[in-house]
Amino acid sequence: MSSPVEEPPVSLSSVKIRNASSLKRSRMLKQNIPLFIMLVPVIAYYVLFKYWPMGGLVIAFKNYNFSDGILNSPWVGLKYFKILFSSSNTLQIIWNTFWLSLLSLVFGFPIPIFLAILLNEVRKSWFKRWVQTIIYLPHFFSWVIVSGIVLSLFATDYGSINKVLKLFNIEPITFLYESKSWVSIFIGSGIWKEMGFSTIIYLAALTTIDPSLYESAGMDGATKWRQIWHVTLPGIRHTIILLLILAMGKVMEVGFDQVYNLQNAAVSDVSEVISTYIYKIGLGSSQFSLTTAMGFFESIISCSLVLIANRIAKKFDQALF
Repeated sequence: MSSPVEEPPVSLSSVKIRNASSLKRSRMLKQNIPLFIMLVPVIAYYVLFKYWPMGGLVIAFKNYNFSDGILNSPWVGLKYFKILFSSSNTLQIIWNTFWLSLLSLVFGFPIPIFLAILLNEVRKSWFKRWVQTIIYLPHFFSWVIVSGIVLSLFATDYGSINKVLKLFNIEPITFLYESKSWVSIFIGSGIWKEMGFSTIIYLAALTTIDPSLYESAGMDGATKWRQIWHVTLPGIRHTIILLLILAMGKVMEVGFDQVYNLQNAAVSDVSEVISTYIYKIGLGSSQFSLTTAMGFFESIISCSLVLIANRIAKKFDQALF
């Protein structure tokens, strides 16, 4: 008859270590309770307004109507996706959305980095604060206000620019009714409104760079531009890649407010995007299933772009997840 296997004795030191670790975790949990409480509204917001509405995506696969509701409306499979992609108008809308977002990303993404580096080199603190305030202020304006400013500048009849041109006997230019000029105004107004917010983020990232790196570079004979290239930009590289990954997720999203307040019938060939299409067809014509299918397609593309951007960043050890 085999003797029972004896368990190895538990040392007193290991028990003390486990108790101390448990006590430490308990103490940290109690200390962070206020932070957890502050996090509850954020979690509730995302659950109620971001995750819970995802259940409504099932409308894209149903012939939705108010009387039957979401659950009882008849299934139609991929019917509305086929309708979407068989229409040349839909393909043009998708292209407009992608093109405007891509232009905004290409021209708008580097500007906050450039501004942050310039402000970081300013030694007059009062001047730096004033510039920060001026460029950050438009972020708090609604697009109704910004579009009013744009109209007051570029309107054909009463715009400030055309009034100046009239003084030199130059015929008024229809800035807002030509496709190329409208796109330029759209991109420029978006950059002007949002560049201050991103600049603040990059300025915060610049404060984490060790000043001794600049001193060492200066002692080695590096010029200011060399210091920016070899010290400043690598120092905020992680922040740049992080914001770029997040921006990639918005390539298929063009803000409804901006487009709706600036567009007109003359430039509908370039200004009609997914967000305005969903508003006009979904809410205006009550074609909820069709526009839900469009929104579903937009979400899939956006998610794919984020994953691709993150995969590329992972090769440089700068991945977000």
